[in-house]
Amino acid sequence: MELSEKLKRQIALLPDKPGVYQMKDADDRIIYIGKAKNLKKRVSQYFLRPQSGKVLAMVSHVDHFDFIIVHSDKEAFILEMNMIQTHYPRYNIMLMDDSHYPYIALKRDDAFLKITRDNKDRRYFYFGPFPNSGDAYKTIDIINSLYPTRKCRNIPKKACLYYHLGQCLGPCINKIEPAEYQKMYDGIKLFLDGGVDNVRKMLKEKMEAASDEERYEDAGHYKGLLDALEKTISKQSVELNGDKTDRDVFAYAERDGYVSLSILTYRHGLLLGKKVQVVPSFLDAESQVSELIESYYRTNSLPDEILCNVKGFKEEFLSVYPEAKVGTPKEGRLLAMIDMAALNARQGLDSHFMSARLDDDNLALLEELGKLLEIKTPYRIELFDNSHLQGSSPVGAMVCYINGEPAKGMYRKFHLSNEDAGDDYHSMKEVTYRRYSRLKKEGLSYPDLILVDGGLPQVHACEEALKEADVDIAVYGLYKNDKHQTEGIIDKNERTCPLDNKSPLFFLLMRMQDEVHRFAISFHKQERSKAMSKSLFDDVAGIGPKRKETLRKHYPTIESLKNATEEELRQILPEETASLLFQQIKRL
Repeated sequence: MELSEKLKRQIALLPDKPGVYQMKDADDRIIYIGKAKNLKKRVSQYFLRPQSGKVLAMVSHVDHFDFIIVHSDKEAFILEMNMIQTHYPRYNIMLMDDSHYPYIALKRDDAFLKITRDNKDRRYFYFGPFPNSGDAYKTIDIINSLYPTRKCRNIPKKACLYYHLGQCLGPCINKIEPAEYQKMYDGIKLFLDGGVDNVRKMLKEKMEAASDEERYEDAGHYKGLLDALEKTISKQSVELNGDKTDRDVFAYAERDGYVSLSILTYRHGLLLGKKVQVVPSFLDAESQVSELIESYYRTNSLPDEILCNVKGFKEEFLSVYPEAKVGTPKEGRLLAMIDMAALNARQGLDSHFMSARLDDDNLALLEELGKLLEIKTPYRIELFDNSHLQGSSPVGAMVCYINGEPAKGMYRKFHLSNEDAGDDYHSMKEVTYRRYSRLKKEGLSYPDLILVDGGLPQVHACEEALKEADVDIAVYGLYKNDKHQTEGIIDKNERTCPLDNKSPLFFLLMRMQDEVHRFAISFHKQERSKAMSKSLFDDVAGIGPKRKETLRKHYPTIESLKNATEEELRQILPEETASLLFQQIKRL
């Protein structure tokens, strides 16, 4: 592509220093944010080397760029991630993977197990992370079937069902000797540390005993656990000779403008699973992979050792994470682990190119939508809906889609003023004014398109709010026919764009509309439940703030509370209080 004089001048002025750059379009919107050890070298790569696919599309939209110089690569990394989370540029969304992978947490004093995505509480021993959360839950099931661990987060006053089934020692009613807890804790930790053989033997013995006693259903249960054990807690395919080092192993492959990064997660001698991420290549592949790995450790803990054969990765990574240990093996069993990760990365690319790319389809549909509405392609769309019941607990909700995919980190909830409850026009005006006056005040970017769930009145309400906020954004409504089925799109001038209800664009818009409706209804139910439970609990003697909190944890909705039995309530409340609450529930 031919560079504009503006870009040529900016590139010539770039410094040879670390920093963060912001690519902007002709409307001064940030479309991509990146970091660089050398701003001049990194930014000029976009424009001075041949590009293709989505990279070419991104570069073709760049009108100018800004940059911020920092002292170090680590400062650049922190600033880059903070800015991405603030602005959500559309091209960064294609690369983000902020997954917090789950851990199994074992409490050190009473062998209590839970699944968590935070591993900072020092009262627990952590095992993981698990790239597949289903594997973590299967592992918990196996442990719970073998060890009578406590299942209740808060110890109740009376024994629960698990105690009567022999799956809990019942600390709520029994005094458990510390030695017994320690024995159970040691057994679970041994298993999590790689002692699979002992657990396999215990499961096999239980299965055979159940079969001999003709308890075939129990035998089948233990057989299922054995199968899950073999599948979930896999032996390493590379022999490590008793090496229990926690390792993350990275390797990549590239093809036709895409990079595939594979990570194999090893913990205590066990391969917990793999994760493969395929993204468009914006930079040279090795720089791209280095940035992806750095981003991975923004939400995941460093292991004992990281293995990666990317050229120059070790020095660049240590500048951001100086406490890390990075290995680049050239031979032996550790190299074999990297080779296995590389095999998975290549397979990831094969799967990517053999399957239909939904995001590619979405981008084409967004271009079609822009042409239909005669606006610029709406890569970022925000949708609004309100919810109330006869004027009670009025709420508003906004969802955001970037590149046709939900950006859940940008969803917003709004409590509405009760004086306008039930008035859809004023509710829409209140929500949209609050949203965009705040974006303007904070200097944040606007969406390309606002869609409201409703016809002309809702569009006019939103337009009036934008006028008062002094913000200019395209606004359209999704209007319905007399059968309450979405029929098309309408603007403030009553121009309608009917939609073919069999077209891919129609289904994309319906997914968005369903999502904002779901989000609004879910928030409304939550608020109604809080209001009803507050009133309900306030009328029962013996229920104070702590007991209210406990009840809401066990019964987050009114419906779940309605289904509670008096016996269940007595497990978390004194007998008399439980009886009073149960009588109150029956009146609902």
